[in-house]
Amino acid sequence: MAKKNAFYAQSGGVTAVINASACGLIETARMHKDKIGKVYAGRNGIIGALTEDLIDTSKDTAKAIAALRHTPSGAFGSCRFKMKSLEENKLQYERLIEVFKAHNIGYFFYNGGGDSADTCLKVSQLSEKMGYPIQAIHVPKTVDNDLPITDNCPGFGSVAKYIAVSTLEATFDVASMCKTSTKVFVLEVMGRHAGWIAAAGGLASTKDAEQPIVILFPEVTFNKEKFLARVDELVKKFGYCTVVVSEGVMSADGKFLADQGLKDAFGHAQLGGVAPVVANIVREGLGLKYHWGVADYLQRAARHIASKSDVDQAYAMGKAAVEFALKGHNSVMPTIDRVSNQPYKWKVGMAQLSKVANVEKMMPKNFITKDGFGITEKCREYLAPLIKGEDYPPYKDGLPQYVRLKNVAVPKKLDEFKL
Repeated sequence: MAKKNAFYAQSGGVTAVINASACGLIETARMHKDKIGKVYAGRNGIIGALTEDLIDTSKDTAKAIAALRHTPSGAFGSCRFKMKSLEENKLQYERLIEVFKAHNIGYFFYNGGGDSADTCLKVSQLSEKMGYPIQAIHVPKTVDNDLPITDNCPGFGSVAKYIAVSTLEATFDVASMCKTSTKVFVLEVMGRHAGWIAAAGGLASTKDAEQPIVILFPEVTFNKEKFLARVDELVKKFGYCTVVVSEGVMSADGKFLADQGLKDAFGHAQLGGVAPVVANIVREGLGLKYHWGVADYLQRAARHIASKSDVDQAYAMGKAAVEFALKGHNSVMPTIDRVSNQPYKWKVGMAQLSKVANVEKMMPKNFITKDGFGITEKCREYLAPLIKGEDYPPYKDGLPQYVRLKNVAVPKKLDEFKL
């Protein structure tokens, strides 16, 4: 049987380490040229497959591919595009098969979060339903850390490190100014339904160096009176405090505090802007001077301060995806399985996509303090290893040196397809 080519694509919000997964995947595929032909990347995710907009990664040198390990964001372009079921949009699936056949693609690797796992699951079913052999492997990635089964998700450890450090530094800043100026700083972080990123802010306060930090989780219904009482308590004790608020915090009526009434490509509420809402609550309720900031893209693109654990795990997931495919696995996802906390040890595991797609992993109740504003020791034990270690990119003239691939297009063989 002639060896097949592979298709790889990146999906959803990018991270500081998604390219490390691409690096692990491409380098591993190149080590098995007897079994895998070329690796074609989809330009802008699954859209690249549907529109036959493919990138020939073989046109980039081994040095350039290796540099992906320390380069943030998505080297091939990402997208927010969730495919409907085969019954709802058969034309799209027929188009995928057409493109795969035209370019001799037998391996499908999709690097993303929950919605991407769903897409990958659907593609894995093409072999059975449409008579074309394709092995689909999902490569986990999401800063939200909300994929099930895997202990944690590549991308999360680095954003957690960024938020923990930023919370600590911002708290030092407001402590310096509180006597005559700002007393409350509000930091907005990502996290629609799960408060993993917000929880990382709690790492800034330790037993040896307590910091006045209030965390607002999506898992805990926002109570204005209790929140103001806690802020007031900390300001009276320390003279200042920092509030870390997840974008997905909800009020008692079930509405997002930051809901703008808009929807994204997946039909989710378009969030953003909860920090000024919370800051205004502090101003009206306590009359305190405040400042607020939104971490936004900065938190997920901060490769300069990436966690070494995260980089290593991201690379390992890309490598494992190829190895799984070569062993004949289909419709699976490599996972990170924690072996121990002290010392921190982990290994590569495997999950069935049917148990991953469309399932969100929330913060366990025993990770949040009883008052709802902090993290427990159990949570700290879970988070601490994920932010450990530094893996700095190379620097030149004070700036990190990131790679831009050639992204040479594969010649098209089919007619144009409109989404």
